[in-house]
Amino acid sequence: MTIHKNPFVLLLILFTISLTAQERGLPIYKDYLTDNYYLIHPSMAGASSENKIRLTGRQQWFDVDDAPALYTASINGRIGENVGVGGILFKDSNGRFSQQGALATFAYHIPFSNVNEKANILSFGMNLGFSQEKLDESDLSNIENPDPIITGVEQTDAYFNLDFGLSYLYGEFFLHATVKNIMPQERKIFTDVYETDNQRQYLASFGYTFNRDLSKWSFEPSLMYHYKDETAESNIDVNFKAYYMTPFGNFWGGLSYRRAIDAAEFNNASGEVETADNYQNLSPFVGVTYDRFMFAYMYTYQANSVVLSNSGFHQITLGINFGENKRRYKCNCPFLK
Repeated sequence: MTIHKNPFVLLLILFTISLTAQERGLPIYKDYLTDNYYLIHPSMAGASSENKIRLTGRQQWFDVDDAPALYTASINGRIGENVGVGGILFKDSNGRFSQQGALATFAYHIPFSNVNEKANILSFGMNLGFSQEKLDESDLSNIENPDPIITGVEQTDAYFNLDFGLSYLYGEFFLHATVKNIMPQERKIFTDVYETDNQRQYLASFGYTFNRDLSKWSFEPSLMYHYKDETAESNIDVNFKAYYMTPFGNFWGGLSYRRAIDAAEFNNASGEVETADNYQNLSPFVGVTYDRFMFAYMYTYQANSVVLSNSGFHQITLGINFGENKRRYKCNCPFLK
């Protein structure tokens, strides 16, 4: 393939670089809603009554070659009375850019209530993460019109970083806050002209589980706010989840709506600055927990007027709980079971 000095091609490359730069580390999707808050909040490692293994696969746009895909494998559990530990492996790909990495988690849980009393817990957690990034330009040739942006090889880089989070659980109420990518890191794959060393992201989640005594139904509205420090981009998830309890497990499902609070700006053909539509998507999901096994499916529909493909995003989550089941606190809290 020969790349000429086509401004559109170069602009597309730079735009891809800009997008991937802000998703350093594990991308923030909606997999936390399929019984996996630990993926985005390290303070939730070991918070549940059982140890957990979760596998997720997310594929976007089946009708588009080299479309974004994410695969994760996670495990977390409790050691002793107060210490939680966990680990996450992930592989994220988006066209020519890909990254794979691992996170190791340490959490500490401070109970303010006795066993079998109303849940009242303050938790702290920290991730130490390692990631290797790749940008494949090996099949791009610019011999006729050389440009320093195109190297013609596969570039790689690796780095460490830290995440820190806290959670407060009180009865059926939960609150989480996390800072990701705390340490400034320079990316050597790209020149400083196109990249900043500030990759910090801020996440906050809260919600409440409503239920009645002797009822098999529980309802859980929640919100998740996500902010990227360098670009001042932010979005919010508005979620609703319902659980139906049975003696052998439970069925659950819900709906999530994500909307970007800040719309992107761009120059039109006349050079005038215009504001794009706020990014938004809608994600229905269903799941079942049988004994110690869990299965969930989520579909994400892009609600914008202009999209690359109408095929949407598909995600499957598989899980198993293991270890001794310790009902530490009295509450009807599916997120602690």
